[in-house]
Amino acid sequence: MGLFGFFSTKPKNRLALDLSKVKVDMHSHLIPGIDDGAQNMEETIAMLAKFEALGFSKIITTPHIKHPTYPNSSADILDGLIEVRKQMKLAGINLELEAAAEYYFDETLLEKIKNKDLLTLGDNYVLVEFSFIHPPSFEDLLFDGLIKAGYKPIVAHFERYNYFLGSIKKAAEWRKRGVNIQVNLLSLTGHYGMEIKKQAEMLIDACEFDFIGTDCHRIDHLKILEENLTLPYLEKLNNYMTKNRLL
Repeated sequence: MGLFGFFSTKPKNRLALDLSKVKVDMHSHLIPGIDDGAQNMEETIAMLAKFEALGFSKIITTPHIKHPTYPNSSADILDGLIEVRKQMKLAGINLELEAAAEYYFDETLLEKIKNKDLLTLGDNYVLVEFSFIHPPSFEDLLFDGLIKAGYKPIVAHFERYNYFLGSIKKAAEWRKRGVNIQVNLLSLTGHYGMEIKKQAEMLIDACEFDFIGTDCHRIDHLKILEENLTLPYLEKLNNYMTKNRLL
């Protein structure tokens, strides 16, 4: 059995979170060679085949745009999307694939907002991330700029910011002003550590989140998710399907 045939098999004993109901993954790193996700097309196609096997019907991949580490442009990402779609067709993968970006909050992002040079998800949503080490100092400037320009900000993986651990107050505050919160499914498996797992669980318990996503960088991430679909907090998501269905 070839590589693609292996991943075309539906996962067995899916007793908890039904990913076919989630339908859309809105946070991943699949375009090869442009960030810390897939490094070549073979890895990309293997991950996409696994997404299909898990029951997803649409993927919106979101490469990093972070200067100077990943100085990608909209054109870089869209060119990569075209090539991935070609290879998907050759591999017989029937997922719908789109691309946006995960924008790091730095001085270059404010200029992109001003010029409306942003790749969006669904109804003008924009995925943004902050430093994992230092709390953002001017997030009001970012959020106000996005909202005034007609965008809908989504903060990526809120539970992973160490400086917020133990409290979801900031997530609640941001949501009240129109900022969306995204949780990584992998966080609920304990992949990033127990403190981050607990923070993600707090967000789920309080319903202080809007989107879920895999944040898949490599196929191991999807295998970990598949192995943990029966965890209680993943099961709870069956009863709280998020805005992913609108993307």
